[in-house]
Amino acid sequence: MSHTLSTTVDRGFAETLEATRARLVDAGFGVLTEIDLAATLKAKIGAEIAPQVILGACRPPLALAALEAEPTIGVFLPCNVVVRAVDEQHTLVEAMDPDAMVGLTGNEALADVAADARQRLSAALEALASEHANP
Repeated sequence: MSHTLSTTVDRGFAETLEATRARLVDAGFGVLTEIDLAATLKAKIGAEIAPQVILGACRPPLALAALEAEPTIGVFLPCNVVVRAVDEQHTLVEAMDPDAMVGLTGNEALADVAADARQRLSAALEALASEHANP
């Protein structure tokens, strides 16, 4: 089992990042945090990496249900969605597969929450891929 859900989009990084934010909202998530890894690593240690941003996506009802089922689940929240430039015309969008929470914790009470989050994240990625399939 892979620990991520992903799609590669045939569009540049900036356009894909903007579209990813919108598709997450469409799927019922809010974006709580945004970390520009390329800028942070450049500023902190002078490292040069391809553009890459981590979006911290959250759906409060799912977060609450997960915390009620497994109080330690906060270490996995919010759902991280990474948007990473592959090259100038291709961008990878990936998210941690929520089913991995069940496997990592061994708590089957998280299964319904994980299934809902997985369906929503998958829908966002599928919408992103299909809207950019035919430029």
